[in-house]
Amino acid sequence: MTDQNAAAARPTQAVILAGGQGSRLRPYTDDRPKPMVEIPGTGTPIIGHQLAWLAAEGVTDVVVSCGHLAEVLCQWLDGTELPVSVTTVIESEPLGRGGGLKYAAARLPRPEQSWYATNGDIWTRFSLRDMADFHTERDAVATIALARPRLPWGAVQTDGFGHVTDFIESPPSTFEINAGVYVFSPAFAALLPDRGDHERSTFPQLARERRLAGFPLPQGAYWRAIDTAKDLTEAAKELAALKR
Repeated sequence: MTDQNAAAARPTQAVILAGGQGSRLRPYTDDRPKPMVEIPGTGTPIIGHQLAWLAAEGVTDVVVSCGHLAEVLCQWLDGTELPVSVTTVIESEPLGRGGGLKYAAARLPRPEQSWYATNGDIWTRFSLRDMADFHTERDAVATIALARPRLPWGAVQTDGFGHVTDFIESPPSTFEINAGVYVFSPAFAALLPDRGDHERSTFPQLARERRLAGFPLPQGAYWRAIDTAKDLTEAAKELAALKR
């Protein structure tokens, strides 16, 4: 595939799933949805960082799927100068992650083209263009970004005789996890359930058919899911370290 063809195949549209309640982030989420929680020291909510990242990666149109305290998120989107064109959708009743994704995808401006999707609580930076090329090269219907998060505990290293040889503070996991960032081909939306969780239906089906790909995040790429108050604190520290 030539560079010109690769560029033409890269998505310019995306869905952000921003409907979660974020109960583990209380009290921050008592009056706002999870994606509206600010990263300390930045003055910008999580979704603001995501929209800036998507724009930098060539995305021009984003559909934001809202749910919990949707009016707060919609008010911020309406009153903020955004780097992309944003359309909001609100589920009238809970559809599940797969159903919500399908409902939002129906509002994408170019349904005949590929698209990105990301969970609304992900704080990350890596090349989506490289991920899109990886997706195209493998002729996948869906590609999942894979991360190796650091464990919240220290690890103990031993030798073959049971002697402790080292202590490792917050080592990376030996397993890759779903990083909550995706590339989808146009055919993917039709495979989603109207209700329910696509990770228990559509993804396993595609995996059995060898049409699901996994893109390992590049070494040194920043990734963190913002689930708790501790995650906010750690993200602020890591961001400060990156700016040094």
